[in-house]
Amino acid sequence: MLGLDGHLQHYAWGSTTALPEFLGREADGTPWAEAWFGAHPLAPATIPGGGRLDEVIAADGPALLGEDVGRAFQGRLPFLLKVIAPERPLSLQVHPTREHAAESFAAENAAGLALDSPRRTYRDANHKPEMLVALTRFTALCGFRTPRRAAAILEGLGTDLTDRLHGLLVGSPTAHGMRAAFRTLVSASMRPTAEEVAEVVAACRERSAAGSSPSPRIDRFVSLLAEHHPGDPGVVAALLLNPVTLEPGEAMFVPPGALHAYLHGMGLEVMAASDNVLRAGLTPKKVDADEVLQCVSVTVAPPLRVAPERQNATSIAYYAPVDDFELALTELSDPTGPPQPCHPIPGTGPRIVLGLEGEVLLGTRGGTHLLPAGGAAFVPAADGPLRAGGRGRFAQASVP
Repeated sequence: MLGLDGHLQHYAWGSTTALPEFLGREADGTPWAEAWFGAHPLAPATIPGGGRLDEVIAADGPALLGEDVGRAFQGRLPFLLKVIAPERPLSLQVHPTREHAAESFAAENAAGLALDSPRRTYRDANHKPEMLVALTRFTALCGFRTPRRAAAILEGLGTDLTDRLHGLLVGSPTAHGMRAAFRTLVSASMRPTAEEVAEVVAACRERSAAGSSPSPRIDRFVSLLAEHHPGDPGVVAALLLNPVTLEPGEAMFVPPGALHAYLHGMGLEVMAASDNVLRAGLTPKKVDADEVLQCVSVTVAPPLRVAPERQNATSIAYYAPVDDFELALTELSDPTGPPQPCHPIPGTGPRIVLGLEGEVLLGTRGGTHLLPAGGAAFVPAADGPLRAGGRGRFAQASVP
């Protein structure tokens, strides 16, 4: 086993306290948004004493990944585990399919764009399905509502913009009508002005105060988004989307093409090893409406919640409908005293283990590792089965 230090990302939307407290580190007043525990070359986890996880895997892939995983994913660790702590809303975004990402990444490489170029959209050639498991109450927007439901929410707001969107959805209560409504909000040629957005926000606040909203939660979300991104058309796009609230332990899967925005909370994210994010709004970063419209799915679907399945007496697993990753949570309550790694932990192949609470001792045929809350370790495929003991809770990301 290899101890890991996560790669911190200090994005402006991050909490100044949640991640420092989780990692047992001193806050410095700056926003700590994400801690990455993986081998993505843009932000790989590091090994105490020196070395990067991606370089270690590249040097000895067969032992660390195993033959099957190494062959299936071209010698790369296929998943990335993150702890995410948004204090403010993230961008309204979508992730590409693997095929579209590969084509677009190759095209940007051929154009000579450096990986860190502000003109670049694709950072790698991979898709980015992801699953989020809430550690605290977590709010988000994900996926389009049915056109009729979205029309009902727009009805009566009485602004020129909402009347226009309402007309599109009533005239064509299909995916075509929803795409037209969304295009109206994000395309460069039709996007509304800041004044038009402000009119919609004021109308949502007015009906919320009057107690006449068909969706009080979405009106609250619109008001929240407007506080952080005044005048941004993405604020109005929220009226077309499903509001989501996850309680601790609840999970949501976000497939490629699903329009979404995380708003507030703290959670575990496990995803394909990619950093391809196409932004439609609610961000000071690059917005690429054309790419978003190419990749977004307007197929009506409720947010895909993933129910955990019991694996054994101590572990539950969240299975996503992809080949890249799965996530398990284990909770141990052994008597106090020196821990012994006596509980079998399901899972094989390369794994990343992250301590959530307490302290546990991990053991494999390769040795033992003491895992505190906020600590992480990489378990190579060659180490075989994992066992654990102690009092605490930890997450394990692995390959199905």
